[in-house]
Amino acid sequence: MRIRIRPIGMDKPRIWLAEGFADFRRATTVSLAYGLFWVGLSLAITAGAFVLGLWHWLLPLIAGFMFLGPLVAVGSYGISRALEAGREPTLGDAFGAWTGHVGSLAMMGVMMMIFFLAWIRLATLLFALFFGLGAPDPATLYATLLTTVEGLGMLAVGTAVGALLAFGAFAISVVAIPTLMDQDLTFMEGIEASIRAVAGNLRPMMLWAAIITGCVMVGVATFYIGLALILPVLGHASWHAYEDLVRIDTDEGDTRA
Repeated sequence: MRIRIRPIGMDKPRIWLAEGFADFRRATTVSLAYGLFWVGLSLAITAGAFVLGLWHWLLPLIAGFMFLGPLVAVGSYGISRALEAGREPTLGDAFGAWTGHVGSLAMMGVMMMIFFLAWIRLATLLFALFFGLGAPDPATLYATLLTTVEGLGMLAVGTAVGALLAFGAFAISVVAIPTLMDQDLTFMEGIEASIRAVAGNLRPMMLWAAIITGCVMVGVATFYIGLALILPVLGHASWHAYEDLVRIDTDEGDTRA
């Protein structure tokens, strides 16, 4: 079995979004229910952070969602795959999408968790560097971030560091996770395919990464409500990105179309 990566043009991210929205429209109920599940979980985590007095962790946790987002999208891949098979998707297709290749997907989950924990650690160090070890109250902290040299400096450095980590996570997962869900490959083969896809199509893939980031930020800015639509649409679109980028040549010489 050989993995081939196809070259794509700058128009592809727009096409993927259109295809993702088309899948959402064809399976609105199950896609929206899947998105609402993650909205509910996000709201619960946010409420828990305030109840436990850990509200100052919210910014790094929200930013860290970019590292775990590719795993969240697995359910949307399952829905899109059911549509392509001519079936009416169910929540079982979404929440059961892991079951075929649990081992390799679990290893990818470990990889993404490493990125997430690295970000949390760096965010903690940056906070201590700019603000010390004490945690100010919410009003003071968020005002300080936007009105002081220290706050703006931390935002600038944190954004730069976070962007580098997020693009690294994107590069190893954008193709790897749907490939591993769809094919009998090792997780290292999936990562290799993903890196090759990004390296061989750097400009359109950077545009795709920027679109994903912008859409998630819009979803978060709506107090997570917008994520009910954004997460499944991006997941469906990412499935079509995988199908455009990856071709699998089997031992018999057949090629996955």
